[in-house]
Amino acid sequence: MSRLGIAWRVAALALAFAVLGPPHWIALRLLGRRATLAPILFHRVFLWLFGVRVTQSGTPPAPGEAALVLANHVSWLDIIAVGSLRPLSFVAKSEIAGWPLIGVLAGLQRTIYIDRQRRGATASVSTAMGHRLAEGELVVLFAEGTTGDGTRLLPFRSSLVGAARAALQAEAGRGRVRLQPLAIAYPRRNGLPVTRAERAEIAWYGDMELVPHFATFVQGGPIDVHVVWGAPIPFEATTDRKVATAAAEAEVRAALRAALRGAGTGAGTAPAPDARPAAPEIGLQGPEIAPV
Repeated sequence: MSRLGIAWRVAALALAFAVLGPPHWIALRLLGRRATLAPILFHRVFLWLFGVRVTQSGTPPAPGEAALVLANHVSWLDIIAVGSLRPLSFVAKSEIAGWPLIGVLAGLQRTIYIDRQRRGATASVSTAMGHRLAEGELVVLFAEGTTGDGTRLLPFRSSLVGAARAALQAEAGRGRVRLQPLAIAYPRRNGLPVTRAERAEIAWYGDMELVPHFATFVQGGPIDVHVVWGAPIPFEATTDRKVATAAAEAEVRAALRAALRGAGTGAGTAPAPDARPAAPEIGLQGPEIAPV
């Protein structure tokens, strides 16, 4: 993609933000969590402008059904891909709130922040997440706690899964909360299977700076993102959160292996039988770090 092509796409994205942002800010003040349309539209504009095709398979939660989504984390693009699917909010590190522009976008997405340097932060964030779940919302937690290099799945952390128990406590009539495994895979680029080396180029991790990574991303050509909704895991008051988290991790790992293996064998030429283009619903060695 030429510099001119990048420039006009960035300008178009800025225009979309100027059109959608202020009304959404007002709607948040008036409607609260029911203001959901603008973030979905903004994410979908980004995907269209930069040649990102999102498909999904599996069975997501029904509209209005509460779920704590436990997902793998590869890149900043995960947020845009998942955010384009349906109304939801994310859990993120508190530093993001102070990032130029990104912090504004995260706020408009109703992001829940966790200060990892503050003692007791997990408990307060779990309570906030629990209230969202009790109100029937979808909350996305990148359970690895950080992004990886795109070739390995890091262990899922169970600490914030306690939010599911907080939701049960917040709504005494609720007998269980849905834990929803979610696998995010990048199987193809420019119509060809993504190689192991290319996965590390797509991933955003470590000390990588966002702007240079974004420039590399847009020059790489169209990319496919496949989102797999795994089998839901019921979470009740007596459920062991570590066991439930391990089950979600296993589900995500299996889905990632299948998605990436399918692309490598040519099965990714077309979406899987149950895969479908993502459409907004309005009103991815060893026991420590396992390869996918």
